[in-house]
Amino acid sequence: MLREIQLTVNGQLRTANTDEERPLLDVLREDFGLTGSKYGCGEGACGACTVLIDGVPTRSCITPVGECSSESVQTIEGVAKDDTLHAVQQAFLDQQAMQCGYCVPGHIMTAVALRNENPAATRDEIVAAMSEHICRCCNYPNILAAVEQAVQSD
Repeated sequence: MLREIQLTVNGQLRTANTDEERPLLDVLREDFGLTGSKYGCGEGACGACTVLIDGVPTRSCITPVGECSSESVQTIEGVAKDDTLHAVQQAFLDQQAMQCGYCVPGHIMTAVALRNENPAATRDEIVAAMSEHICRCCNYPNILAAVEQAVQSD
């Protein structure tokens, strides 16, 4: 059943007329034109669709949009401020932590949450936080170096 669902996405109130069981990822991409979050596995296993819901990394491909109406959703499009990259985004560039780039938005969103929650994360904590993401290009050493750089900046 269709209903009007209001979401705060990247600080802006957005409205979608949709089924509340529809995946958040579909609403973000198809209704709001926010295509940075990617469809990977559709099962919440790969991490390509990761967004932050109230600051917590969440797999948007398996999260019904109806469960997000009272939360704040942040996508990769909302990470940079004005013309300034977030420290995590800059670290990914500095460390060449992307090859095809498909998985990078999900990795960045989890790294942003980690940096916000634990800005002094150790290597083991970084590995644990990032362990549920899949990079098909196997660029893990550069990804970990980028996250280490980002949590050590400031």
